Amino acid sequence: MTDTVGIIGAGRLGEAMARTALRAGRSVVIANSRGPESLASLVSALGDGVSAATVEQAASAGIVVVAVPWERVPEAVQGLSWDGQVVIDATNDWGADDLQGRTSSELVADLVAGAQLVKAANTLGADVLSSDPHEAGGERVIFISGDDADAKAEVVALFQDAGFAAIDLGDLATGGAMQQIHHPLSGVNLLRL
Repeated sequence: MTDTVGIIGAGRLGEAMARTALRAGRSVVIANSRGPESLASLVSALGDGVSAATVEQAASAGIVVVAVPWERVPEAVQGLSWDGQVVIDATNDWGADDLQGRTSSELVADLVAGAQLVKAANTLGADVLSSDPHEAGGERVIFISGDDADAKAEVVALFQDAGFAAIDLGDLATGGAMQQIHHPLSGVNLLRL
């Protein structure tokens, strides 16, 4: 099990993923483009187990979440060293240009070559993602997809430890397509009873 989750992006989605990781018993290293000093109030609000860091420090965690707007993904991950980390692509390609027959996550995987990419946490709104996934006697469903079985197992463990019911949709081409904006699972909020 990976003990630390690095989060690149400290907006609503980054905060929601920090809360999820904390609920799963992981420590969190969160970063943004403005530097660690700009995160003091967020770190204070999130509490014990969270620290502010540089983007490079966040990217060195065993699991790294990319939680920036789609158009900023290339800039956010540019120049980072990827050496086997599991990267969760939680982005949505709002208004993306032609993806040339590929899923948005396949494009992100190219940007983090050397990491193992898993698509997850993009079909739920940040407010739903950050709230307790136990509701009405069930567990909130979270979808994942990826090309590496071990990486998916790490991500499934993270979300299950946080109280979610993870459903593996397959590889990035098939499952990733179902998770994209304007596709079958986008915005679907389900509970497993």
